[in-house]
Amino acid sequence: MVRRDPLARLDKLIPALYAYVAYRLGDGPDADDVTSDTIERALRYRESYDSRKGDPMAWLIGIARNCISDLVSARQRLHDPRAADPESSPQDVELETGRRLTLRGAVARLDDRERELLALRYGADLTARQIGAILGLRKNAVEVALHRALARLRDELAREPSGELRPSTSRAVRF
Repeated sequence: MVRRDPLARLDKLIPALYAYVAYRLGDGPDADDVTSDTIERALRYRESYDSRKGDPMAWLIGIARNCISDLVSARQRLHDPRAADPESSPQDVELETGRRLTLRGAVARLDDRERELLALRYGADLTARQIGAILGLRKNAVEVALHRALARLRDELAREPSGELRPSTSRAVRF
């Protein structure tokens, strides 16, 4: 059997990987570090990649999920005040900051599964079929779960007092 190198197209994989991580943690040093840690682990364990279990992006997302979990756990052990909201990051423009904070607040009120689904779909730009392969679900189950997660997110955004953030204004979540 000829082994396919899962990291042969890093130029295509890294932007999608970073987008997923940044969606989960916010832009900035944490996303940079987790993306780097993910690639480092992937390089170390590239021989364990099995193309029958999924495509390279799914494999990298699995590694990234572990890296994110490690980061959050380490923060909680250290009682880092950022551990409660690992998605926060400062923004330069006041309006964009308000929009991002509104969106992040709404996303934070979703449960872990809903946040994970949205991060995989809109952060990593994966299809329902790819998400299903990562989570061990059927494509239809993923589509239904995504539909429900988006409906809950819309409800949370509608509860925001400012009402400024409309779904179409967000670049992170496209409805």
